[in-house]
Amino acid sequence: MPDTRTAVSEIVTGLGLYGFRDLAQALAARPRFITNVDDDVYDQLDEAFASGTHTDVFRVAWANGQRFARSTDGLRGRPPWSVEWKGPHKPPAYEQIPADLRVDHVYLLSCKYGSKILQNASPANLFDRALSERRTSSVDWFDAVAPTSYGEFYTEVVAHTGLTGLPADPTELDRNDRERLRKALPGRWPAELREQWGLVAFEIARASADRLLDNITAKGEREAFVWRLLRLQAAPYFVLGADLKNVPLHYRVTTPWDFRTRFALRSVDLWGEHAGQPLVRWRVDVHDRQLDTDRVVEGHVEVRWSHGKFGGVPEAKIYLDTPHHNVAGYQPLDDGS
Repeated sequence: MPDTRTAVSEIVTGLGLYGFRDLAQALAARPRFITNVDDDVYDQLDEAFASGTHTDVFRVAWANGQRFARSTDGLRGRPPWSVEWKGPHKPPAYEQIPADLRVDHVYLLSCKYGSKILQNASPANLFDRALSERRTSSVDWFDAVAPTSYGEFYTEVVAHTGLTGLPADPTELDRNDRERLRKALPGRWPAELREQWGLVAFEIARASADRLLDNITAKGEREAFVWRLLRLQAAPYFVLGADLKNVPLHYRVTTPWDFRTRFALRSVDLWGEHAGQPLVRWRVDVHDRQLDTDRVVEGHVEVRWSHGKFGGVPEAKIYLDTPHHNVAGYQPLDDGS
């Protein structure tokens, strides 16, 4: 069974495409023309709807589906022939387009609620390969970019915890070692380790930013990186959801062709920031030819252990800080009026 919030956001968006009088009628009908949604899932939705949980998600998802049905970029007021729900299945390979619904075998809809995360990546995929390919990595990124300071900090951490039997090199930690360390450390770094970790984290952030900038020195490399960063693909797709304040989001993610036609890339900047953890800021400056104005897209990357302190290899979470509807390459949906 899917997570209830996920099921509500995705399936109710699909129900909103069909022209039912209201959401209650749509749920009561249990339409079979949304594929892969069985009675167990409808029971899950009914229970959530009756109990009043996820009320805001129900409301916004229903309104987003109706907006896409009316929009001139979407269905233009006609009912869809088919809506296919991806459901909780595991994709056979990495999917470039994060679609949750496929409408009429053509329109790909991504239902994104309460998240500013653009994508998760391994640090090597982001900073060494500029998101050009995705593959698993067992590299300890902290050791890769700041081996001396990270190794010294690890030694201080082990001494602080009083644990014995741990390897002298953090890259040699096995699963049991990592679990012992993670359990021995509190949620926040102890005061005597906090300042040192802040310095190590800043070094990691700064070195990571420099690695990426060194890998996108040519204009074409920077442009292609921006397309991958914003998840622009060869085919357009649509994002229907809500931001962290539950304000509705509804926009079309355009293609690299569309981006290059409308925008001229001015610069791509990255820099490390003192933040108590490895944090890289990024900024993309473009000129909008259509509006004859300059535009900025900003975000940040948090580089952190995947399962708590020393709990796994580091991961890179890429966040968007600019409001989605203001992002170059994201075209807000009209309401069909």
